This record gives sequence, C-alpha cells and structure tokens, in this order.
Amino acid sequence: MRQPRDEERLSAADASNVVIDAPDQVNVFLIAGILGVGGFVAEDGGLDIDLLRATVAARLADPQFNDLARFCQRVQGFSQWVACQPDLAWHIRLVDPVQGRDGLADLGAALMTVPLPLDRPMWELLIVPGASPDAPGMILRIHHAVADGVAGVRLVQRLFNDGPAIGEPKSPRAEAAPPPTHGRWRSFVSGATRVLAMFQAAVPSTVLLGPIGVRRGVALVDVDLGALAGAAKAVDATINDALLAASVVAAGASLEVAGYPVPPVLPASVPVALPHRGVSGNAVGVMVVPLPTAQTAAGERLTRIAAVTRSAKAEARAQGTYELTRTRWGSRLFAWLARRQRFIALFVTNVRGPDRPLCVAGAPLEHVWPVTPLQGNVRFGVSAMSYAGRFSVAIHVDAGVLDTRAAGRALSDELAHIVGRQ
Repeated sequence: MRQPRDEERLSAADASNVVIDAPDQVNVFLIAGILGVGGFVAEDGGLDIDLLRATVAARLADPQFNDLARFCQRVQGFSQWVACQPDLAWHIRLVDPVQGRDGLADLGAALMTVPLPLDRPMWELLIVPGASPDAPGMILRIHHAVADGVAGVRLVQRLFNDGPAIGEPKSPRAEAAPPPTHGRWRSFVSGATRVLAMFQAAVPSTVLLGPIGVRRGVALVDVDLGALAGAAKAVDATINDALLAASVVAAGASLEVAGYPVPPVLPASVPVALPHRGVSGNAVGVMVVPLPTAQTAAGERLTRIAAVTRSAKAEARAQGTYELTRTRWGSRLFAWLARRQRFIALFVTNVRGPDRPLCVAGAPLEHVWPVTPLQGNVRFGVSAMSYAGRFSVAIHVDAGVLDTRAAGRALSDELAHIVGRQ
C-alpha cells in the first residue's frame, strides 16, 4: 500500500466542497457501470472480491499512479489532507442483488443521500449483482472534495486502466501556469455581479425549486456518441448543446406528468472546466444558459442554445471559480444562498470520458453513467459522460416531487430525435 505522505493543505475549492456537505445534501458523486465477464467476474457468475481488492491495492501502492493519492488520504479539520491507509475490506464491498439496469439506477438514487465518513479516505467501490443477466454492475462513489467531474474521470481512468489519462500529462494534478490576473476593481465588480445574481428571481414559481427531499430518483440513458456529435455539428452546435436541449425537454416532461406548469424558460447552471487546476481536485467555472421549453421547429431549440453557449462558455472560463467558494466562510454563505435562490432551475454537466473501454480487475467495464448530487434548492440534475463510443446520461431528481421515469423517457426520446434529424 502507498507510503504515508506529509500533510497537504486543501485548496480553497476542495475545502468548499467539504464545507457545503450536509446531511440532507450529501456532496458525493458516483459512477455507475455494468461489467462483463473476465478477471474477477467468472463465466459462471462467481465473483472473486479478494482478487478485486488485491488489484486495487496494487494500483494504489504503485508509484507510477501517484495521482491516486487522494484514495489514501482523509480530510482533517476542513483544511488538511492527511495520510490514511484505506481498509479495502470496507472500501470495496459486495452488496445485495438488484433487478437489472433499473435496479442499478434505484440503488444509485438511494446512495445519493448516504454520506461518506470523513474519518476514512472519501471513496467506496460497490459490486452490484443482478445489474445485467451475465455480470454484475458497479458503483464507485467519490466525495466532491476529492475531485470534480473532469478530475473524477481521470481518477477512474487511472484506477481501472494502465495508461495515462487521455489527453492529459502523466500526472493530471501537476502544477499548471497560473490563470491570467485582472485588475482588482474589475475582479470586484465581476464577483459582486455574480453574487447579486443569486438574488434575482429569474425563475417563476416552480416545483423544480424547493427543499430537496430524501427520496431520490435516477434514470440511466445512452445514445451513440458519433451519431449525436454529427447531428449537433450539422446545425453548428456541440454535443453539450444537444444535452442541454434534451435536458430541458426532460425537465418539462417531468413537470407535465406530475401536473405542474412548465415555465417558458428554465435557466441551467452548467459547469465549465478551467485549464488552470494546479493540485486542486476542483477547478470549474459556471455558465448559466436560459433553456427555452416551448415546442419549436426541428433544430430550432438546439440552434438557439448553441448561439448562447458560444459566448457564455468563454465568459465563464474568464471569470474562474465562483467567488464565494474561495473561502470557508464564503462557502457557508454560498450554501445558505443556494437554498434560497431563484436564479437557476436545473443543473446540467458533461465530461469527456475514455475513448476505449476500461477494465475493473480484468472485467470489462461495458457501460458507465455519472450521477452528480443535487444541491441548494435545485431538484433536477442531469450529468453526462462520453465513454467508448457511447454518450451516457443520468438524470437525478427529487422523486418526492418529480417523475423520474417520465424524465428519463423524454430525455431518451429527445436525444433520439436529435440524432434522427441528421
């Protein structure tokens, strides 16, 4: 196992993700997947969990995978990463069987309200029998203080694959050049504007906003990546634009089925990866995109969204991380405001995943979906990841208010509709 390291300070962004964690809003994301036969998964359905644990232990102990250090550290006092050897008998566990892909989704939904203990490294890998007829599923849970979406994908690649992360240097946590600095007055005005925006009532009264309940729903959808990219490009849009277009249709469908009115525009909060990460596991800006809900001619919604995101993405990167999350007390204020805001109505996030399939202790990882937490007062979230030629999308909602299955069907249908227009 990895040798203990000296104490290391949490970055401001990482620390903010510990501060905003709460019993009713667990700040943990997960990767749900379906495995194939091979390695620790025998053809007769047998599972060699000891082999899986030994494989992960060897990976964590290997010096060439030093970027997995967070899997051998815990948080101390909201300010330090300290060495903590993981007990793999706890971190890697076999759980009760589920009924197919929907059962895997339901387990993922239930886990979104289960905290990870702070006295251990903040991750766990669960093997889930029954997720497919031939092999189990898996759920890897990671606290958001360890990584955001981009860094999380890198960690998954390093944990389940021998090569360096795609498109990244050997150490994805290596220091990067500092971001460009702006004048103090300009930075103050920009920060004040973003803070004041949280007080704007841009979203009319809707059940998409409100206290987030403990009953959650998750729906898992996927579509051919190349076909979706081609369809988006045909109207000068991106895959992310297509995801936004499908997400607002899904949110509208969930409201309609539950008997609630659909606002004409639903602003979405969309994280944008920043190029200057340093050693932080979290480095994102925030892009706000107004998503139209009305029925439109073929491709019109996608075209309108693409026109907005072209400029909004660059602006989000220029502004950097949200100002209030740069200090501990600012993060507490941000969490308080987020539970009361009427500025955004849904979360939508998308990260690029591996182009080639990964293996979990010799078992091929055939399908994969990311599920991100609901936070503040936003009850509807969508997360997506490209993986081995597929575009995988998960919806996470407050199932006490919104219809999960209706949202999943609408998202799947709209993605198919976009692809069909190619």
